[in-house]
Amino acid sequence: MTRIAIVVLTLAAGVLASLATAWISPWWAFAAVPVVLLGLLGAWDLLQRRHSVLRNYPVLGHARFLMERIRPELQQYFIERNYDGRPFDRDVRSIVYERAKGTDAEEPFGTERDVYRPGHEFLVPSMAPCPVPESPPRVRIGGPDCSRPYDMALLNVSAMSFGSLSANAVLALNGGAAAGNFAHDTGEGGLSEYHLRPGGDLVWEIGTGYFGCRTDQGDFDAAEFADKAAHDHVKCVSLKLSQGAKPGIGGVLPGAKVNAEIARVRDVPQGRTVVSPPYHRVFSTPRELVRFIARMRELSGGKPTGFKLCVGSRRQFLAVCKAMLEEGTAPDFIVVDGAEGGTGAAPLEFADHVGTPLTEGLLTVHNALVGAGLRDRVRIGASGKIATGTDLVKRMVQGADYGNAARAMMFAVGCIQAQRCHTNTCPTGVTTQDPRRARALDVRDKAPRVQRFQEATVASALQIMASMGVTDPAQLRPHMLRRRIDPVTEHSYEELYEWLEPGQLLDGPPESWAADWKAADPDRFTV
Repeated sequence: MTRIAIVVLTLAAGVLASLATAWISPWWAFAAVPVVLLGLLGAWDLLQRRHSVLRNYPVLGHARFLMERIRPELQQYFIERNYDGRPFDRDVRSIVYERAKGTDAEEPFGTERDVYRPGHEFLVPSMAPCPVPESPPRVRIGGPDCSRPYDMALLNVSAMSFGSLSANAVLALNGGAAAGNFAHDTGEGGLSEYHLRPGGDLVWEIGTGYFGCRTDQGDFDAAEFADKAAHDHVKCVSLKLSQGAKPGIGGVLPGAKVNAEIARVRDVPQGRTVVSPPYHRVFSTPRELVRFIARMRELSGGKPTGFKLCVGSRRQFLAVCKAMLEEGTAPDFIVVDGAEGGTGAAPLEFADHVGTPLTEGLLTVHNALVGAGLRDRVRIGASGKIATGTDLVKRMVQGADYGNAARAMMFAVGCIQAQRCHTNTCPTGVTTQDPRRARALDVRDKAPRVQRFQEATVASALQIMASMGVTDPAQLRPHMLRRRIDPVTEHSYEELYEWLEPGQLLDGPPESWAADWKAADPDRFTV
């Protein structure tokens, strides 16, 4: 209300100055004109719905858009650096904004990157490119134990909880997913009316706190889970083992953000800081994990069920593969979250030094499933700084079947990376439970932006694949992605990494995998 009062007072001062100009002295016009203009600008900022920053910060918010006019010299410096200190390859945020607004365009003068820099990666074009498919392919999620498979889009909304995000942000994300026919992961914060109201397809994520399906003691509530998983909008169920930006520790929602509504959705006390445990109570061994995934599938009525993790020990993941083989069942999907993934709150040392990056995580999971003869029944999702068509194609070359985006989707609904997620003072209304700030995010404007961003990014991925002579992600091969080693040497992913053959771990693992495969125990998480 303060900003409204300031605008009203400014307009009142402008009116008084105008009266003084007419009745006292024309010199008052030098005060009247700028004050009236500022008041009118502030009123317009409060009434318009396109820019959340201007609705929360009338007049002052225009400084941000001034920076956009003088890029790349100044804005590029800030945009290319995200909060964890690792730069994007390009001005990714601008790409997302342009696609979300439907103004994605070509850039003149070509690349500004050093293509001879060690570590630079590039996709290999074909001398015989293919036509771009008229409609994007979809990925069938659901193994032999799944009775209600789901066709996943190539790019979807990654896990972000209601509570961490505002109600309007969740409504915009799910509204975009409904319009674009792609999936929206709820995050571990429970299944809220804002996930359900727009009608988008949902992946309901269950974390270590079992929010939304927990007992008063914090245990898993099978009856409540079954009741909510039966909802028509819930297409898949995902068990969160760990998160890329903070593997091995639970999430934190400050008590200031735990209002009555969030407390009801999460089955937790109001006003009290919510800390997710770092581990699950429902399993303690690889075998118990596999059995619980099967139980979740049964409780959900046969819907696709899987888990998400940031990869750590290869030996432990191989133990899970052995448990799948011995139990005769497997998850329908596994989402690999890279250590470069974002979060609203994580210890800096975890964000920088714990967890496997997405490339190595995907290669580990893909090869382990291939080598164990399980890859044909388990789909792999990739999550972690996926924002462009190039990102999506690279991840599919590395072993993923589809991708999930969180940070880019936040950009699409107006996030400017103010790094205030944990303070409840987000300037754009994306990550706040303050109703005055959250109302600045206009769902009717932002939901179409989410849909446009996803559609344009998938179209970009298909166009890139077509230039490589590929019409379907299943045709992508490791030799199609290359990395520069030094200024005069570059190798393909086929040369850089080891790729197992189907069933190779069962028939006789290669030397590089033999020790881990032998030590992997389906009844213990061996370090």
